[in-house]
Amino acid sequence: MTTPEPQPSSPQPSEPVSRDRAYRSPAGIAGGVLVLALALWLGIDALVAGDGRTPWAAAAALLFLVPLVAAYTVRPAVYANDDRMRVRNPFRVIVLPWAQVESFRSGYSNEVFTEGGDKYQLWSIPVSLRGRKKAARREDRRVAGGGGQRGGVLGGFGQFGARGDAGGARDAVADGPVRAETDKVMDELRDLLEARKAAETSQGEVTVRWAYEILVPVLLGAVGLAVLLATG
Repeated sequence: MTTPEPQPSSPQPSEPVSRDRAYRSPAGIAGGVLVLALALWLGIDALVAGDGRTPWAAAAALLFLVPLVAAYTVRPAVYANDDRMRVRNPFRVIVLPWAQVESFRSGYSNEVFTEGGDKYQLWSIPVSLRGRKKAARREDRRVAGGGGQRGGVLGGFGQFGARGDAGGARDAVADGPVRAETDKVMDELRDLLEARKAAETSQGEVTVRWAYEILVPVLLGAVGLAVLLATG
């Protein structure tokens, strides 16, 4: 007789995995893509059709400009989940567990402060003074009961989307004071910080990594341009 092999135990249900919420600037990405397309068009044309030192200058300019423009427009993003937030700025990536975050500040730019006193700007969540003025006017109309809202909150960050129907306007009234979209994003991050700061999985140290994949090409391109200009 053979001994029956033990049957594998049934898999235990795994804990739900917290998914990142991504916050980026659609306007910045769109502008960056247009500038990159123009730079590539002019640069490639100079590489192919140029003569003498022109192709070398075009190559150095592309090596300098393409990663630099991408760093300030396409690259910036903020990712947040129940444990930490990850800030991807033009030249650095900062990982901040919620336990290490002290507060957020919204002035002319949106910033995060750590318990150690460090400050990091949130490049992908730019402050729009025009958006704040529009939100203030809509809030004045809401308080006055004029029903002057013609649409919902302008979309563009994270999971927020444009809502232009009457239902969106009613929701904006029901949800409370009308605020600019980036201010709503900062409110969401503050709520997440308050809810998760003391959680066991939110502990850890702040880590900062320099984006050498951006810095190295930019420096090489700048050196190449400087050499070409100095020897021209």
